[in-house]
Amino acid sequence: MNTAQESAKATGETLLIRGVEVPVVTSTIAQKDLRFFVDNPRVYSILRVDGEEPSQADIERKLLEMDHVKTLIQDIKRDGGLTDPVVVRAQSLEVLEGNSRLAAYRGLAKTDPVKWGRMKVRLLPADIDESLIFALLGQYHIKGKKDWAPFEQAGFLYRRSKAHDIDSSKLALEIGLSKRKVEHLIAVYQFMLDNGDPDTSKWSYYDEYLKSSTIRKARLSQQGFDNLVVEKIKSGEIARAVDVRDRLPVICSASKALQKFSTRTYGFEDAHEHAVEAGADSTPYKKLAKFRQWLARPEVESALSHAQGETRKKIHFELDKLAGRIEAVSAKLNPKK
Repeated sequence: MNTAQESAKATGETLLIRGVEVPVVTSTIAQKDLRFFVDNPRVYSILRVDGEEPSQADIERKLLEMDHVKTLIQDIKRDGGLTDPVVVRAQSLEVLEGNSRLAAYRGLAKTDPVKWGRMKVRLLPADIDESLIFALLGQYHIKGKKDWAPFEQAGFLYRRSKAHDIDSSKLALEIGLSKRKVEHLIAVYQFMLDNGDPDTSKWSYYDEYLKSSTIRKARLSQQGFDNLVVEKIKSGEIARAVDVRDRLPVICSASKALQKFSTRTYGFEDAHEHAVEAGADSTPYKKLAKFRQWLARPEVESALSHAQGETRKKIHFELDKLAGRIEAVSAKLNPKK
């Protein structure tokens, strides 16, 4: 048992992580001796896109550039110190929770190294299980404060899934999200990596892209569709995430416009315009098409034809009324006939 564990046992202080009472020691440590956590989701996606582990100086520099850290510096300066201690792993002195606060102290120490030389910390055992570390971060940033952006949440879950071979069901229980949500976040993150676009500002584009069932059908039917859409997002031709959500499904719903878009005959704007002209963005058309498709299903036809007694009479009555309305509406749409 190390010194930190012995001290924690003596004081009885613990931190509850995923139902486990982990012994901790609250103390102060020179901030220059603390180390940033290299798997910190706040900077991981920016500093590790090439696969190389960032240096401590790189992490400090990147964090100090972030707006939330600049705000944090002013808050800590006004309060005269930390409200909550940072969470540190003993021996390695990695700051598992509180990397932004460490960066803020480093920034403050540049002008007053004495006042901002030491930080209040909560020491975890050096041999704490890695799964508990990730569960702790999830408790703080996904289930608790929810201050990580979706891209950061997804990157955290992706690495937990890949590096520690944790399935989505277990991740969902750890983090407090649904299994479907966890799988979607990981899938979007994986898609961005596979397509060479780790730009955090594009997260919502790909989130909408993988969320749509209409787009999914086009991805399956049109060869190279993913590459085409990624290219247009990167170039700015698809300018907003809302265009992926609202306009791309319209293109995917119009077969001719989709074909010409997929073969690059039409650009995004032209394809959308032609899809709208074809009625793909028409609510009445969509409802009518959906009803026709439902009525054409073999199981629906079988259910209708096997209806008996009073139910059969009612169905026949509704079909007669429907036939009359169809004939009347068709006459208005085609007055020359």
